[in-house]
Amino acid sequence: MQYAENILGTIGNTPLVKLNKLTKDLPCLVLSKYETFNPGNSVKDRMAVMMIEDAEADGRLKPGGTIIEGTSGNTGMGLALAAIVKGYKCIFVISDKQSNEKMDILRAVGAEVVVCPTDVEPDDPRSYYSVSKRLGEETPNSWYVNQYDNPSNCKAHFKSTGPEIWEQTDGKITHFVSGVGTGGTISGVGSYLKMKNPNIKIWGIDTYGSVFKKYHETGIFDEKEIYPYVTEGIGEDILPLNVNFGVIDGFTKVTDKDAAVYTQRLAREEGMFLGNSAGAAIKGVLQLKEHFTKDDVVVVLFHDHGSRYVGKMFNNEWMKKMGYME
Repeated sequence: MQYAENILGTIGNTPLVKLNKLTKDLPCLVLSKYETFNPGNSVKDRMAVMMIEDAEADGRLKPGGTIIEGTSGNTGMGLALAAIVKGYKCIFVISDKQSNEKMDILRAVGAEVVVCPTDVEPDDPRSYYSVSKRLGEETPNSWYVNQYDNPSNCKAHFKSTGPEIWEQTDGKITHFVSGVGTGGTISGVGSYLKMKNPNIKIWGIDTYGSVFKKYHETGIFDEKEIYPYVTEGIGEDILPLNVNFGVIDGFTKVTDKDAAVYTQRLAREEGMFLGNSAGAAIKGVLQLKEHFTKDDVVVVLFHDHGSRYVGKMFNNEWMKKMGYME
């Protein structure tokens, strides 16, 4: 009989799926690494389990402990699934720009959810970085995950996502494209792929209001670049340790409107019901058209599932209110 011992045994080995209609004007083969097939419906399941296992191994996370993390929703889901299996409690801190669906899903899997304002400085005591860190200090027998600077985040993708993509493309991949938030996915996958073939190009998708693109190109952390934006799961107003800028060949920025519109188009034209960052990622691929030739194999990573965005990008009233639709 074939079965997993528990839900965590189903993480990884997600398929590559070809894009057809949205990429018809590109000269290359475009394949999506379809991470919604993970049990928590996102790529974050991979690193959530590795961060927990590494914390258990070195004693940071003790039996019966409480896992505390600031999350845009998906890392929290992965941590919550592992916590259920392993017997931990969870407190997640989330910013108020994230969808209600994400908050409800985290509560559905038994987590306590604390909501913080988005439009404050990272070091403001009300920010979700500050609140999650403070809760980690105040809560007895707790472990503050800190996915932004936790090296197990990158390690998970170096050990699983990167090798899967290499094997699934038979080593023929020429470009890897991914949204960048904590940096763990692009840095872990990128490090593995460049180890196998240094000529593979690694492209990051950034958003307007985030500091990554300018910092990568100039080395300047420009606070004037920072302003609130709608796109979820990519971009930052800090420089996480997990973003390995040396592995990334370049960034392209995608507007909030384009990310939202292409999230809808993926569903309606490709049958791919995906999250907001997937819309940004595929628009980014289209913006990079001049970098591709007919022999190239481009892999774009799609992070999470459309069910988390039915009140936003898949709600036409919301789209009209935001000025994204006529």
